[in-house]
Amino acid sequence: MLHPHIALILAVLAETIGTTALQASQQFTRPIPSIIVVIGYGLSFWLLAQVLREMPVGVVYALWSGLGIVLITAIGFAVFGQRLDLPALVGISLIIAGIIVIQLFSKTTPPH
Repeated sequence: MLHPHIALILAVLAETIGTTALQASQQFTRPIPSIIVVIGYGLSFWLLAQVLREMPVGVVYALWSGLGIVLITAIGFAVFGQRLDLPALVGISLIIAGIIVIQLFSKTTPPH
């Protein structure tokens, strides 16, 4: 099996691709982006299941969802021209801070 951190990063990337395609699918009216949504989420959940062999579900979900939120926010800005107000940016910053705290200080994740 892949190292849990690598599998988790791949799961986040697959979920991010799926979510980006979800926006592009225009509510599942466009077939190619809709297929990418299903494949992206399917691959992401499979990879998450692999990570759960080594890490607790709460930590895995916090990292997966937090990293996904940050990446999707960046893609929304860069690709779709979506803007965030100050409270949203503060919230995203707190998510990033939480991810850093887990990675630097938690003993519940395997060594890098």
